[in-house]
This record gives sequence, C-alpha cells and structure tokens, in this order.
Amino acid sequence: MPAGAEHFCIRPRGVLRGAVLTLVFTGVLATAAATGSLPRQDSAGGPAGASTRAGERPSGGAGRDTVDSAALRRAAAAAMADGKSGKQAAEEFVSRSGDRWGAVYDKREYAEFEQSLDGAYTGVGLSAGRASEGRVRVTRVQAGGPAEKAGLRSGDRLVSVDGRPVDGLSVSEVVALLRGDGVPGTAVALRVERGRAAWTQTLRRARLATDPVTVRRLDDGTLMIRVAAFTKGAGARVRDAVRAAPAGAGVLLDLRGNAGGLVAEAAVAASAFLDGGLVATYDVEGEQRAVYAEGGGDTVRPLVALIDGGTMSAAELLTGALQDRGRAVTVGTRTFGKGSVQMPSALPDGSVAELTVGHYRTPAGHAVDGRGITPDLSAGERAEERARTVLSGLGGGS
Repeated sequence: MPAGAEHFCIRPRGVLRGAVLTLVFTGVLATAAATGSLPRQDSAGGPAGASTRAGERPSGGAGRDTVDSAALRRAAAAAMADGKSGKQAAEEFVSRSGDRWGAVYDKREYAEFEQSLDGAYTGVGLSAGRASEGRVRVTRVQAGGPAEKAGLRSGDRLVSVDGRPVDGLSVSEVVALLRGDGVPGTAVALRVERGRAAWTQTLRRARLATDPVTVRRLDDGTLMIRVAAFTKGAGARVRDAVRAAPAGAGVLLDLRGNAGGLVAEAAVAASAFLDGGLVATYDVEGEQRAVYAEGGGDTVRPLVALIDGGTMSAAELLTGALQDRGRAVTVGTRTFGKGSVQMPSALPDGSVAELTVGHYRTPAGHAVDGRGITPDLSAGERAEERARTVLSGLGGGS
C-alpha cells in the first residue's frame, strides 16, 4: 500500500480482549490515502476522508488530543435544528478540538471507507508522499491503474491537481483532490514534472483493488514478505506464508511505507512469529485494554523487520511487539509515530465522526504516538541490503 495518509477500523476478534465494537487506528489512512489505495489515506488517487496529515507527527500526551463525542453530537444536533449542516458543524468542532487524527464522513464516504478495508478503492493508482524539499512526489504507481497506463512513474513530481497547486497541502488534502467524488470514470487533470519536462495529464478514475501482501523467495532462500497495508485477510496471508516456508529459511518482513490498517490483522500477523502473549496495550477514555497474539507461532525462524518513516499505526504496533519481545531485529529508519486510537461516533444526520479516544503502547510500555519506533540498526537507502546481511548473521540466509 502506498504512502500518504492513514485511518483504519479495528473489528474485534479473538485476539482482541475487551475491544470496543470499532476502533480506528488512523495510521493506515495516512499512507494509503496518499496512494489512493485506502479510504482517506491516498495521496494519489485513493479514497479521500482521512484527516491525517502525512509527514506530521502528532503531539504525544494522552488525552490532549481527544474529543468529547457527546459534546460533538450535541453541536451537530444544534446545527441541524438551526437548519445547518450537521456534518459541517462536526467538522468545525473537530477542527477546533485539536484532534489532528479526527475525521468526519458523510454516509457515502463512510460506506466507501469501510469497503476500502477489503482493499478496494476509487482512484488513479498513485501513491504520493512529501519529499524532503516539501514538494509532492509520486512514490508508487499501481500496476494496471490509470496512472501506469498514462506513463507516470515513481519519482515524478506532482505540481497541481485540476489546476490547484499541491505544494503546501497536506497529503490527505492532495488525496481528496485526486479522488474527487470517488466516482469511477470521472476525469482529473494532473500537472506533472519529470526532470526538465513538464506536462498536463488527464486521467480517468477507476475502481481498483490492491494486493496488500506480496511474498517471494530471494536467491539465497530468504522469504521476503512485504505488507503494504493491514486490510482484511492480510494477517492470515502473512501467517500462511511463514507456515509454508522451508524449515530454517529466514524472513524479511518489509513494513516500509505501511500506513497501518486493521489492528486485528496486525495481531494475526504477530501470531505468525509469537506463541501468544501481549502485542500491545491501549486505553479508551481511560480504560486499559490489550491486544494479544494467538498461540502456535514460529518463534525460532530468523526474522528481520524493515521499517521507515512511512511505517505507521497498526504496522508500528506489530513492529513494537516484535522488537520488545526480542523476536525480530528491526532495520531502517524511525517510524512515523501514529499511536492514537479512534472510535466512530454516529451523528444525527447519518454522518460519522471518528474521534481520538486514547493511545496505544508497546509490550514494554513504550508510547508510540508522536515518538515512533527507533530501529535496532539504522539504515537508509541500503536498508534492504543491510537487513539481508543481518539475517544471514542470524542463520537465515546464505
């Protein structure tokens, strides 16, 4: 899944004890939005909706960025009584609250958001991110999507969308422009630069599907598992790939650019490498809860996890569990730092507000929000090469 903005629902399962009906770890949308592969998290054509600002690190303190859901519902109801838009009133309320991860969806937007949990979205098939100089660049192009068919490439600079300059906009705002109304077949004009060349390319949005997990065997026998997002079924795909791997084969778990997703799926993925036990703790309006791995995972196979600044939310939860419990060596750069929990709240007009209600911590009690996770071995452009060296030293490669 591409990088950009993030937001995801957590549906309780056996690995979640005492979980609320739906929790949303807004990390997934941050990256996916930039890509257009997830709701509100695509920076390049994915569904719009996440209010996450890619590249920004939320302020940390628990409770400082939470919103009173009852007060928000009252504000929306009062606005409707005055003949105003309840959704707009809710958006203004969330904006004033300082909840930088909060988001408000109308009924259609929220329905599409939930559909995106299955890995489907309407967009142009681009992942975009903020480059070091503050410009927006294409970070990934989805195979078979409108962007690839038009010849766009990773590294291209995105200058404007439908005539609106994107420099200075958050990734999620760029994603919203790329997505438009989320209607397949509608046109969007992109101003693109590549080196000294510049041109305007008109694309037509399409309904696209993503493959969140890719598995391949490297030439030294290492199993490379890349998880782009924790959409439905991603955790089981990871677990099945590990179970099917030859005995002794090392695993490179690539979580770079993973904006997050369903925490239940991240817990299932953790179960591939852990024999039960704690994955993370989190608080919901002051009440402490926990996420656990299932038993029976492979606790012996050499494992190295690749992470970077695009590793967010549920992906950080998995990273923290593997690192704290001594199960994996982590290689790369510090993760994004999205460790807050969102919960949906239905509003009188049928729209839905997703509000920050708490924060999660790693098994050792480390806070993630606003801090991120520091890798065991720092590595930049040659991170994969260094990860393979580390894995070989652990006995997982030739």
